[in-house]
Amino acid sequence: MPGSSNPRRRPRVIVDSLEDSPSSSSSEDEVEEEQGGDASEAGEMNLSGRKEEHPVAPSKKAPAFTINLKKVCKVCKEKGHQAGFQGATYIDCPKKPCFLCKKPGHTTMSCPHRVVLEHGIVPAPRRNKLTLLDYVFEREFKPHISKIKPKFVVPDKLEHVLVRFHSRRVTSLEFHPTLSSVLLSGDKKGQIGIWNYDKLHERTLYDSIHSCIVNNMKFDTRNNGLLYTSSSDGTISCTDLETGIPVLLMDVNPNGWNGPATWRMLYGMDTNLDKGLVLVADNFGYLYLLDGRTKVKMGEPILIHKKGSKVVGLHCNPAQPDLLLSCGNDHFGHIWDARRLDNGSSLASLAHGRVVNSAYFSPHSGSKILTTSQDNRIRVWDSIFGNLDSPSREIVHSHDFNRHLTPFRAEWDPKDPSESLAVIGRYISENFNGVALHPIDFIDTSTGQLVAEVVDTDLTTISPVNKLHPRDDILATGSSRSVLIWRPERKDEDREQLPERMKEFIICNSGKKSSKRMFDDDSDDDFSSKRKNSQQKKNGGKSNSAGPRKGKTVKA
Repeated sequence: MPGSSNPRRRPRVIVDSLEDSPSSSSSEDEVEEEQGGDASEAGEMNLSGRKEEHPVAPSKKAPAFTINLKKVCKVCKEKGHQAGFQGATYIDCPKKPCFLCKKPGHTTMSCPHRVVLEHGIVPAPRRNKLTLLDYVFEREFKPHISKIKPKFVVPDKLEHVLVRFHSRRVTSLEFHPTLSSVLLSGDKKGQIGIWNYDKLHERTLYDSIHSCIVNNMKFDTRNNGLLYTSSSDGTISCTDLETGIPVLLMDVNPNGWNGPATWRMLYGMDTNLDKGLVLVADNFGYLYLLDGRTKVKMGEPILIHKKGSKVVGLHCNPAQPDLLLSCGNDHFGHIWDARRLDNGSSLASLAHGRVVNSAYFSPHSGSKILTTSQDNRIRVWDSIFGNLDSPSREIVHSHDFNRHLTPFRAEWDPKDPSESLAVIGRYISENFNGVALHPIDFIDTSTGQLVAEVVDTDLTTISPVNKLHPRDDILATGSSRSVLIWRPERKDEDREQLPERMKEFIICNSGKKSSKRMFDDDSDDDFSSKRKNSQQKKNGGKSNSAGPRKGKTVKA
């Protein structure tokens, strides 16, 4: 109509078809509304009836946006297919090899290493014969290794669960060296938890130790009441477990935050029993030495890995503490002489395919090495005096994860005299009677065979943090924000004499969820929703929860 303004032109919507055929993809439907009325004319009539010519500004078309309804793969970012988990099934990307063993020709569900973990290389040959090192090995190390392999005792029965004990996911676990029933746990927020699982309600949570991730915990060898902790906030603290008061021993970021390029985070940590040293490494490849008696930093930091790479693990040899084993993001593990630490002076280098999550000497003789790498391989070296160019065995195991998980680490069983049993959580889920569960695997590192897979139908989250008790047949697990205790299942004759022990759930710290989820990427669903709904029905629609020090026991 005359005098009316140009109506707004709606944006064009282009819809991609779900079909991938060439005919459907080439014929794209466009939805567009045409202009109406006389507003498209080049001029308007004035009062005298004459037509005045006015220049018409070119109309600006709204940019078209596309609604893509095709399937997009999260792995290769291409259309037409999808990859990832669907329940307990992992669907591989057709453009990538098997997600488990990293080799082409089959899928993850049909991978021969998924069901039976047997992938062993022939033992590495001894480098020399009748040398001084062989003499030391035969006299000092070999007598500590049992010649007869004992029967493995696997703690496969879930007994106690401390639900939502921490406010963020558990990152480290450590048993008390003298109090057998006391377990310590650290989380992503910097909290330290102390739990006496024989007296279920005796638990304490210290939230002022660190400001972010607790990566390692070690006890003072001279005073079991003191705990050394290293954190991603760049500090080492010594905490009195009775009072919870931390003493700052070292801060590698004295000038505060100046950007991610200069911020140092402390990861690997261990203690030298002979010399009373605390050794810690950062995310730039440097090693720091701290005198455990005077609590004073010793010397300057030493570059032990590729500059700029993260050193995630340190372990001193239990038989000879001057031997130091380190691993990091530069795809290498290194053996060092702590009396001569210089850049490039490592005694041996252990090459891996990807990032090395952990590296440990065997717990008794210290003559074996167990490493965990992100290429889904657990590697075993049978002798540190042999040929270390290649491992004695490579065991294919699922622990390659994406994000928001504590790295998986295979650890020795400290009670096994044969030094062959290891425990590690599994990433790829398995279908247990229609429920997708992530087992905890016990592996015989001498053969690569799966000894046992520990599962519980109430535990549906992934369990990357696992710790075996140094004296008792107990397994501690950190899964999401919860801490779990496993014991061996009772024998048939024991069940007849003793009443069956039920699982005990203590629900704590279940307040309101934070609305800020920018950094809180952890799942809060520690256990199946079926159990939570049943508890709410029993309580009249109210959740069975309490504060951090007051918990209610729920028996299953």
